[in-house]
Amino acid sequence: MQLVIITDLDGSLLDHHSYSYAAAVPRLAELAAAEVPVVLCTSKTLAEVAELRDELGNQSPFIVENGAAVYLPRDYFAQLPPGCVRRGDYDVFEFCPPRSHWLGLLEQAKQAFPNAFDHFAAMSVARVAELTGLSLAQAERARDRGYGEPLQWLASDEVLQEFTRWFAERGARVLRGGRFVHVAGQSDKGRALRWLVSCYQQAQPQRQWVSLALGDSHNDVDMLEQADCAVVIRSPSHAPPTVSGSDNVYVTRGYGPEGWVEGVDYWLAQLAANPTGE
Repeated sequence: MQLVIITDLDGSLLDHHSYSYAAAVPRLAELAAAEVPVVLCTSKTLAEVAELRDELGNQSPFIVENGAAVYLPRDYFAQLPPGCVRRGDYDVFEFCPPRSHWLGLLEQAKQAFPNAFDHFAAMSVARVAELTGLSLAQAERARDRGYGEPLQWLASDEVLQEFTRWFAERGARVLRGGRFVHVAGQSDKGRALRWLVSCYQQAQPQRQWVSLALGDSHNDVDMLEQADCAVVIRSPSHAPPTVSGSDNVYVTRGYGPEGWVEGVDYWLAQLAANPTGE
C-alpha cells in the first residue's frame, strides 16, 4: 500500500486568517521522509503554489485553480502521461479553457446581474490584498490566473443560484470557496485527483495507491468524495461542507493546520491498523 495525500490550502494546510502552516511542519517532514507525496490542490495560481512549494521544500505534483490543471515536475513519471504538454519545468495536464474565455462571459454577466459581484481582473492589486490579507506581492501572484476567476460575491444566495444556472448554460462551473466564488470550466478537484492517482497507479502498478484528501470548503467536496479516505477540516468562518460516504470521512475538532495534522494522524492510524485495506 502506498499513500498519496491531496490537500486543500486555505483553511486547511494554511490557517484561514494568518496563512501559517507552522503547526503542520513536523508532520510534513515525516511524510517527506517516508516518501509520501503531498499534493497541493487549491484555488491558488501557479505562481502562488510555486512559491509555497519552495517554502515547504515540496517536490510533488500540484493542482491549481480548483482542478483546472495538474502540474507535474518535469519527468516526474518515467513516461509522460497522455495529453500532457511540456511548459518549462513542468508537464501540464489541463481540464478547461483559459481564463480569457470566462472573463468574456463575466462581462456579459455584469449586464444580467448588475452590482452582484466584483472580480480579481477588475480589482487593483491593493484591493485584492485588502480582501485576502495578502501582501501586495502575494496579491499580484493571486491575480495572475490561468484558467478561472475569483469573485467577491455582493448579492444574495438566491441571486447566486441564478448566476450559477446562467453560467452552467454557458459551460462554466461556479464554486463557492472559503472566501470567494470561483468561475471556471467544467473541472473540479475530484477529476484532477482521479487523473493524478491513475497516473501513480499506472506508473507503479505493483503498489496499491490509497488517496487521502483534506479540505474545508464546498469547493473541496468533489475531491473529498473521490478519495479513498477524506478529512473535513473545521473552519472558524463557516460550517463544514456535507460529504457523502460517511464511512471514510473524518471531521476534525481542530481548525486549519492543527486540524490538518489531526486528520492525517487519524487516517495514518486507521491504515496502520488495517494495512491490507480489507
